[in-house]
Amino acid sequence: MEKALVAFAVVLALAFLRVPLVFSMSLVGFAGLVIEVGQAAALAQIANTIIEAGFSYTLSVLPLFVLMGNFANRAGLSDELYTASYAFLGHRRGGLAAATVVACGGFGAICGSSIATAATMAKVALPPMRRFGYSDALATGAIAAGGTLGILIPPSVVMIIYALITEENVAALFAAGIVPGLIAIGCYLGAVRVATLLDPAAGPAGERMPWPERWRALRAIWSVLLLFGIVMGGMYGGVFTPTEAAGIGAGGAFAIALSRRKLTLRTTLAVLAESARTTAMMFAILIGALMFASYINYTGMPEALQALVKSLGVTPPLVILTMVAIYLVLGCVLESLSMVLLTVPLFYPLVKLVGYDLVWFGIIVVCVVEISLITPPVGLNVFVLRTVIPDVPLATIFRGVTPFIFADIVRLAILIAFPALTLFLPKLLYP
Repeated sequence: MEKALVAFAVVLALAFLRVPLVFSMSLVGFAGLVIEVGQAAALAQIANTIIEAGFSYTLSVLPLFVLMGNFANRAGLSDELYTASYAFLGHRRGGLAAATVVACGGFGAICGSSIATAATMAKVALPPMRRFGYSDALATGAIAAGGTLGILIPPSVVMIIYALITEENVAALFAAGIVPGLIAIGCYLGAVRVATLLDPAAGPAGERMPWPERWRALRAIWSVLLLFGIVMGGMYGGVFTPTEAAGIGAGGAFAIALSRRKLTLRTTLAVLAESARTTAMMFAILIGALMFASYINYTGMPEALQALVKSLGVTPPLVILTMVAIYLVLGCVLESLSMVLLTVPLFYPLVKLVGYDLVWFGIIVVCVVEISLITPPVGLNVFVLRTVIPDVPLATIFRGVTPFIFADIVRLAILIAFPALTLFLPKLLYP
């Protein structure tokens, strides 16, 4: 166990030195395996890990959902989602921020990426909020926090990675994310309400749209609803597998973008290249994490942790709360995907040991990762917004996300206290 702790310390030290985590995990994992089993066996283990990851059927869903999100973004679906949300919520105090949260939830349902959701909605939602006099703090806070919904509301890249590590059903994880996603939207709307009660000038009411315009805006998102309904409905109904659903989703998003004349040969090639880069980055990080996990398994740390929990007689809720606390601390220094890949192989055997459902724990992990996307000093969504909106200081954005962080804590407490909220749909659809 001491060797594993040293390995974790070295990986974190390299991360602090700004060495990309893919290299730090790969180097530490390979060096550890060489020490444990010798160079020849270590090379064979690494080669086997790379081949298995590259040919994994479960992981084939990843590039297809990435491609689906990129085509959906190119088709301009985010604009229609925001317009429809604004039509029903914009006339209220803080309504544009609330509409942004709802639109982020809708776009996350066809994108699967928090960073892409935040970056896209910043371009769509910030100009009208500024036009109506919204404070930069509330406007950017709503966008950054709303963007985190991209990895909770299915399809979700993080859920796919978690399913691969724990060998859980991807479709069951997607189903488990729906109710927590709705709870998250409700908590964020509550945060907007509280922020505007404390400072009414931060979120003035927008223009009230007549009902005919509201219905027209709602009808305009039929393509989003159709795409989501076919992909998720077909998967939950057992008509096709998650990989087939991802393929149909990518094809559907391509057809929508093509029908709207949003694609040329150049833009299509750009979408394909961007999707390939994103997928390559994710696979590289995943392979590095699997190499590191192989060494950690050789050290016997997972078994040692289980023996320690048994000997101490720690109660299951305390085990979960300790893991959540560790995630919250790590979230301040590590980005989301790396954090999941680094910790889940170590934690999920403990979760099984204390009797919790791994699908439920997966949603808890995603929720904690969401918090890490907006907490200082790393807060990846915050830095994405800083890049897209360079005239807004980082301090302003971090101040804006503060009420949403409190909303996240409330949502996390609800899901931990009432696991049935998460497991209701998976048990209904996959008894």
